[in-house]
Amino acid sequence: MKGSLAWVGLLARLVTGGVWIVAGALKITEPDASIAAVRAYQLLPSSVAEAVGIALPGLEVVVGLALVLGVLARGAAALSSLLFVAFIIGIASVWARGIEIDCGCFGGGGADPGASSAYPWEIARDVALLAASLLVAWLPRTRLALDSLLFVPRAAGAAEGDGS
Repeated sequence: MKGSLAWVGLLARLVTGGVWIVAGALKITEPDASIAAVRAYQLLPSSVAEAVGIALPGLEVVVGLALVLGVLARGAAALSSLLFVAFIIGIASVWARGIEIDCGCFGGGGADPGASSAYPWEIARDVALLAASLLVAWLPRTRLALDSLLFVPRAAGAAEGDGS
C-alpha cells in the first residue's frame, strides 16, 4: 500500500501543480485583470487587493513548478492548501453575499451576471484540489520527485558516513 500511495501522491502533485501553472500563466501577463479579479471579491482593502493581484499569479506559477518538479514538495503543497482554503472562503463569501463574479481562477474576473450557478462547481473543484494538496503535504515523499535526489534521508546518510 505504501508504494501505491506514493504513486497516488505523484498524480496529486502533478495535477495540482499543473492547475497552478496554468492558472498563474494565464494571469501573469494581465496584472490589471488579476487586480480587478481580486477586488471583485470585496474582501480586501484596495491597496492590499492590488498587491495580492500582482503577486498571486507569480506565486501560483512557483507553487505549481515546485509541485510538478517535486522540489520542496511538502512545503509547496502546504502553501497550495492554504491558497485553496482562501479561494474556497472567497467563493463561498461572494456566494453568501449574493455577489455574482467570475472567480478569476484562470484569468478574467469581475462582475458576471449568473455566475453564482458556477460557485458550487468551483468550490467542489477547489475542495478536491485541497484534498490532493493535503495528501502531498502529508506524504513524506512521492514518486519521481527531485526532493529524493536533493535531500537524502538522515538515517541513510548517517549509516553511510559512520565508517561501519
